[in-house]
Amino acid sequence: MTQIAKLLTATAAFATVTTAAVFAQGAYAQNATQGATQAGEAPTMAPSGAPAMVPGAVPGQMTGHASSQAPAAAGIAQPAPAPQALTAPQSADPLVQKRDANAAANAEYRSAKKSANAEYGDAKKQAKSQYKAQVKDAKINHKADRQANDSEMKDQMNGMSAQQQGGQSQ
Repeated sequence: MTQIAKLLTATAAFATVTTAAVFAQGAYAQNATQGATQAGEAPTMAPSGAPAMVPGAVPGQMTGHASSQAPAAAGIAQPAPAPQALTAPQSADPLVQKRDANAAANAEYRSAKKSANAEYGDAKKQAKSQYKAQVKDAKINHKADRQANDSEMKDQMNGMSAQQQGGQSQ
């Protein structure tokens, strides 16, 4: 379903719910006004289209919500109903079903590709860091081997010169 169609569907559903709530509030207000008149109290007058208030209720509080709910007690606000997810009925048209299935498959493919690329990137970074560590260790080992060979060669040179000097002095 396109976004415009979803928006229109949601708007129509909201208008239906709002209209039902206004009618329910109007019916409750008429019953409350009639009950107050019969009890000898002064009726509460509400402008047409505005919800009526129950005597003793705090201004700004609505007393009736929907025809399926009981009216609130005087001075106590009812919690707002949980939002409902509006979904359009599934179409019987095979082309629409195929389009929806393709969209779902494409979304799944994109998410799988994104996660695979992330894993590949992580593996590549890890391999690169291991390679750099191995190169660093190899350089350190090469330097240590070179120093050891240089010192060994110097020791051998000093030993030969000492033998030569010792042999000449005798």
